[in-house]
Amino acid sequence: MRTPSARSDRPPRWLLSSFIAAVLAGLAAQTAAAPAPQPLQGPQCRSPGPLDPRLDELRQADPQDPRIDVTSDTGDLGRDGDANLHGNVTIRSGQRLLRADQAHIDSERRNVDLSGKVEYLDPQLHVRGQSGSFQGNGVGEFSGAEFELLLLSVRGAAESAKLRSNGEIDLTGVRYTACPPGNRDWQIQAGSISIDQKDHSGTGRDIRLEFMGVPILYAPWITFPVGDQRKSGLLFPTIGSSGKGGTQIAVPWYWNIAPNMDATFTGRLLSARGARLDPEFRYLTEDSRGILDAEYLFHDKVTDTARSFVEWRHVTRFDEGTRLLVDAANVSDSSYFEDFGSGFESTSIIALNRLAEFRHDTEHWSLRARTQDYQIIDQSLSPQDRPYTILPRLTATGLWRDLPAGFAAAVYAEAEDFQRNIGPDGLRIDTVPKLGWRVDRGGAYLAADAGWRYTHYSLTNVSGGPDSPSRSLPIASVDSGLVLERTTGPAGERLQTLEPRVLYLYVPYRNQNDLPVFDTALPDMNTVQLYRDNRYVGADRQSDANQVSVGLTTRLLDAAHGRQYLSATVGEAFYFTQPRVRLPDESPAPLSSSNLIAELELAAFANWNARFGYDWNPNENFTQKSEVLLQYKPANDQIVNLGYRFLHDQVEQADISAAWPISRDWRGFARWVYSIRDQRTVDQFVGLEYSSCCWGVRVIVRRFINSRSGSSENSVGLELELKGLSSVGTDNGAFLRSAIRGYSALPPAPRS
Repeated sequence: MRTPSARSDRPPRWLLSSFIAAVLAGLAAQTAAAPAPQPLQGPQCRSPGPLDPRLDELRQADPQDPRIDVTSDTGDLGRDGDANLHGNVTIRSGQRLLRADQAHIDSERRNVDLSGKVEYLDPQLHVRGQSGSFQGNGVGEFSGAEFELLLLSVRGAAESAKLRSNGEIDLTGVRYTACPPGNRDWQIQAGSISIDQKDHSGTGRDIRLEFMGVPILYAPWITFPVGDQRKSGLLFPTIGSSGKGGTQIAVPWYWNIAPNMDATFTGRLLSARGARLDPEFRYLTEDSRGILDAEYLFHDKVTDTARSFVEWRHVTRFDEGTRLLVDAANVSDSSYFEDFGSGFESTSIIALNRLAEFRHDTEHWSLRARTQDYQIIDQSLSPQDRPYTILPRLTATGLWRDLPAGFAAAVYAEAEDFQRNIGPDGLRIDTVPKLGWRVDRGGAYLAADAGWRYTHYSLTNVSGGPDSPSRSLPIASVDSGLVLERTTGPAGERLQTLEPRVLYLYVPYRNQNDLPVFDTALPDMNTVQLYRDNRYVGADRQSDANQVSVGLTTRLLDAAHGRQYLSATVGEAFYFTQPRVRLPDESPAPLSSSNLIAELELAAFANWNARFGYDWNPNENFTQKSEVLLQYKPANDQIVNLGYRFLHDQVEQADISAAWPISRDWRGFARWVYSIRDQRTVDQFVGLEYSSCCWGVRVIVRRFINSRSGSSENSVGLELELKGLSSVGTDNGAFLRSAIRGYSALPPAPRS
């Protein structure tokens, strides 16, 4: 029966608000009972949605509705204002619903006692308890409470909870898990937890993490944040192993210095090497951001020395057009990356960059000041081949578009001081003013550019040559192109283009044999290099030219949205006069044309992606460079890659990688990189992953080349992921994303 309306209105509004506040606070405390401030991770196997048909009605209600509706089977109201409600007691306000078997309201003490099956429900929370007692000042206590966060599939329980008037909450006998109902493959148990809602922090005692009923982590005392707030303290340890480092155990400690500044100090024990400290410092201000990483091995058992690595990346933006950039690193010895690197890529590090650059941009000018140095890692690099230190490099680039009659003007100037212990060094000044003209009409364009390049040196340590050589010459070009289009496909849904381009370049010959080579090289030919006004990169050589560059590009696009399905380009430069300028180590073979380049790219066509690049040397009749990449990707976690790379007299490799689901809960991973030129495997691994609603485990077995001498190393990585809590072990997921091109793990499909 419905209690009479007069009796229904009698329970004061503070009663429901106090109860709801108490339940919410207790729920927040229990939810935060995990021993580390980790966000929800991993897939959610149950789709969020109504777990109770009453939720649909609650969602449709106005959350700001202040009315309180109280019903029960029976009820008695005393003359002193006390009330006893029996049977299916329901208190509802807005989107909140409270139910109990019995309720007693004491009007004088302004409290309510609930007994029997106590239940609280709203669109986000579901709480069940055995009994509860609450007062108007916010003090309360409830026992045997179980809760569930409906949108996150997280649940837990506490034997008892006490709410104090100062906002603190004391919980005892706490359990927490993100496993679905009926499953406790992992759970956290805590003897007691105290929550300070004002400081948004908690303190736990006697914390135990269990997996499959086996304790895997214990902490006698911890502190943690309540909610998303950062808090200083220990994070979960990681465990791994490698051939050179042995078994590794790392324990990170997080320091929340300020809202815009934090640090992590990771103590790492390597059984074969010793103890290492890895600090990381991050900062973010209104104008600057940066990160400082370091690794310090106190005493290497193998080398009997201390070893270290440090890297600093920093950016400051003084205003919209002014910034400072720092990117610098230092390592204690040249073998550090071979001993502590994570793959064969570490053995290819030749030098560490140390760069500081100040840049200022205006409407027409871009000004830069840079200092740059390198720490040589590959000691087999001869002194003559090592890069120069630049102290400093000053550059100025000016550009004026939309001048009258279709003209534009540009100027580039730089002054650099190159220093090295062997060979010539000194100052180089290079200036290139240009004047251009361009007209566009109906998908066609015609452009002409004329400029003058002047380069001057002031050298020291010169042997048998001038100490102040210079070079001066004009540069002229005419460029033209078309963009032809037509619709194709049964319904005209495709757009095909044909884009021919022709560029004529003239640069007279100047003898440059007296000029040093500070930073100039001959790059690989590509579609960008084909239309540049210099065969070289760097100012020490300006190629003479009397040539025409011809290229043709065709594209296949989605006519409605412009999405590109196919792009193909072929191009070559033909020399009317054979270029005579050479680098000291460049082949003197006659050149009638540049290398022939061809590029093909297929994107998102029936789950297939492909890229093909080919560089043919017609003068000596051989392939200079080729690359083939083929990818089948029906989903982010279903991917197969086939690759082939060739570079004349240097590299010839095959690369096969894959990630594929074996069943609903199992996935497999593999990669094989084979050097055809050396007839040996460079890198290979196989991996297997199991992922359920509650937890996941991933193991990867790997063998890779870890030194420049070609020696190999074996490693095994094991990672255990507790869904909704954290991962313990090696971060194999990050490794897979970098090793398998295009791979990005997806959670399994939701289950009911």
